[in-house]
Amino acid sequence: MEPRPAILVLTREALKTAERIKTLWPDTELHGPHDIVFDFDEIFTDAKDHLQDLFAANIPIIALFSTGIVIRCLAPLLKDKHNEPPVLCVAPNGEAVVPLLGGHHGANEMARRLAELLEISASITTASDAAYGVSLDDPPKGWSLANPESAKKITKKLLNGKSLRVCGKADWLELSHLPVGFVNDPNEADILVNTEDVISTEEQIVYHPKSLAIGVGTIRGCSPDELMTLVADTLKENNLSPHAVGAIVSMDVKADELAVHELARIYGLKPRFFSADTLNQQASRLVNPSDVVMAEVGCPGVAEGAALAAVGATGELVVAKMKSTNATCAIGLSERPLKSPEIGKSRGKLMVIGVGPGDRTSRTMEMKHGLREADIVVGYHLYLDLIRDLVHSKSLKAYELGQEKERVIYALEQAGQGRNVALVCSGDAGIYAMASLVFEILDSSQDDLLSPEAKRAEIVVVPGISAFQAAAARIGAPIGHDFCAISLSDLLTPWEVIEKRIRAAAMGDFVIAFYNPRSKKRQKQIEEALSILSDYRPSTTPVLIASNIGRQDESFVLQDLSSFDAARVDMLSLVLVGSSTTRRMKSGDKRDWIYTPRDYQINRIATA
Repeated sequence: MEPRPAILVLTREALKTAERIKTLWPDTELHGPHDIVFDFDEIFTDAKDHLQDLFAANIPIIALFSTGIVIRCLAPLLKDKHNEPPVLCVAPNGEAVVPLLGGHHGANEMARRLAELLEISASITTASDAAYGVSLDDPPKGWSLANPESAKKITKKLLNGKSLRVCGKADWLELSHLPVGFVNDPNEADILVNTEDVISTEEQIVYHPKSLAIGVGTIRGCSPDELMTLVADTLKENNLSPHAVGAIVSMDVKADELAVHELARIYGLKPRFFSADTLNQQASRLVNPSDVVMAEVGCPGVAEGAALAAVGATGELVVAKMKSTNATCAIGLSERPLKSPEIGKSRGKLMVIGVGPGDRTSRTMEMKHGLREADIVVGYHLYLDLIRDLVHSKSLKAYELGQEKERVIYALEQAGQGRNVALVCSGDAGIYAMASLVFEILDSSQDDLLSPEAKRAEIVVVPGISAFQAAAARIGAPIGHDFCAISLSDLLTPWEVIEKRIRAAAMGDFVIAFYNPRSKKRQKQIEEALSILSDYRPSTTPVLIASNIGRQDESFVLQDLSSFDAARVDMLSLVLVGSSTTRRMKSGDKRDWIYTPRDYQINRIATA
């Protein structure tokens, strides 16, 4: 899924222009500061950090503030002009638009679109773009430039007043203001347009329309190298350019086949998939229908059928099925460049995302990128509230406590339909959160728990800052040496097992983070846990009660083991108990800290 451009505003004046742009260009997101009351798609507290986050995540940026601010914010990140997203500045009143970065990666095209929407002129400074409305080294989407090194030479010829000769058909060249004429002899051309794997000279530019669809089928577990070799050899034997490949397609039962995804990756694509019913509609067009394949997967041909389905009724099969030991491929040719994201459906993705303890400053870039990518966000309603500023424009599915299984199944089934789904958890997704349940359900032998499509979804676990990490950081370095975490909830684990683990951790002298220490129904577990620890640890052992970590009403109470007050603990608390070596100290400003040394023998070194 292509990232949607982010429109950034800092003032209410700019907001009026931003709303106008978003109305005319709905496939954008509106981002604004927390101190402007508005239903933004995403809210930020620091414009510089937000700009840098978007840039690093390769999100196209439309900034409705001064070029100076944008330049100073992004300057430290400008390292490779070939790998940067489009960055544009629009005057807050909408009277100017300037592409700053990524001019040849879509910024100039975006600037022209914005100028048309705002009824102004775009301030494009790229020479050929400014003169002719196109840049020879930046063909439109769906086209590939095979030899970028020749583009500068031909552009120089163009800017010196020479007209260009084109061999082949390219609508975008015909519709441009370029002085071009068309010839039939490739040897006479300055510009070649075709799908062939031609050897060009320095005096020619070669453009390939991405109109080839490669249909593939594999035996389960086929080696990626085998499939990639088969496809590369097939292209070479048929004199077809890999630069002209616009889609990698297969049947939906192959959605989780590693070889298919690795093949798509080397062509800069994501594979697309068709159902058996869709492939059956191509049965009369197949060159090599197979009864065996029909019996196995419900259609008479996967590779040829997928290639034909991708190029549509006006396309054709230019290479019939080719075979290796464990794979097949076929190639279809479309009349026009293919738009891969509009073909078939993608393999859905479930991202199990840890959103951290709750405060915005603890959010990771990976977490924010995952939420931007998501079509649907699923979670306990309190966790959704924590990230409300990031998911305004998303479809949300909220659940109550106790509905964890329902949450996971819903999220997986939505991913099975080809959607990108975020299942959010507080803290870290893998620590007393939803990630383990996702894998447990996927690993279940209960056949009717999930559909086959849901089982084929891609799974990504996005880490977050856990509650015990955040709590430890607030109070110093109590987990500077060996530590463990134990949940005191006996809803899923018998108390006898929990008690055994507490004693083992006590005997091992671990710093212990107690999760779920107390609830309305569970009042005594935390007291019993600390009673066990008192048999192994000094009465002066530091104990931290951290509540509502990362939220507006967070609190931290530091006590000793002997004076521990369980009444201060509730279901939103975490209790961190030091080991026998954990120490308490005051800094110069009289603030209390605790830390657990790793025995670097500092005092001994100092007196040596």
